[in-house]
Amino acid sequence: MSTSSVILFDLDGTLSDSAPGILGSLRHAFDINGLPRLDALTERALLGPPFYESLPPFIGQAALADVIAAYRDDYGRTGMYDTSVYPGLPDVLAGLRAAGRRLAVATSKPEHYAVPIVAYLGLSQFFDTVGGDELDGSLRTKALVIGKVLSRFGAPDPASVVMVGDRSHDVEGARSHGIATVAVEWGYAMPGELAAARPSAICATAAELAAALGLDGADAAAC
Repeated sequence: MSTSSVILFDLDGTLSDSAPGILGSLRHAFDINGLPRLDALTERALLGPPFYESLPPFIGQAALADVIAAYRDDYGRTGMYDTSVYPGLPDVLAGLRAAGRRLAVATSKPEHYAVPIVAYLGLSQFFDTVGGDELDGSLRTKALVIGKVLSRFGAPDPASVVMVGDRSHDVEGARSHGIATVAVEWGYAMPGELAAARPSAICATAAELAAALGLDGADAAAC
């Protein structure tokens, strides 16, 4: 991992704490559709995977289209900007770029939202590309999103690529391409989720992530 030349970053829960905006817009969508709000633990479990995959067990398939439409209406106006970068990550990204690494965002969030969010966070200058799902949900898994992003790099050798993410679907999606994963603990994973997913490393801080990715001057024993 320390010699990986291409590094893919998840967005929600990895680069930015987007829970306030996502959950605020989701609650709005539930309210206007007359649905009871979910408990806090269930809401947390929904952060990361696409809603069209994660919501049906809780609201049924019939209500899904209306809930997603209401969510997107609110999220596109206000919720997408209720987000903030996790401490220390801009320095990690700057260090990786200075070291000649090629960086990308690979998120299950629709690219329609991901590109302006990365710009709003002031991170666009660090990334060669920002890739995400389509609005029609045609990239239904993290593996498909990762494949899309890798194609923009000309399908590099998997041994030269690492994925950084906070949920098990990041690990599983990367593994399907033969890519190692560094999981971060500051995101939205449920207790025990990351250990069960068996990433190559699990990091608790930005400094540990820098070490895992081989930045000079970082504590190589950190994670």
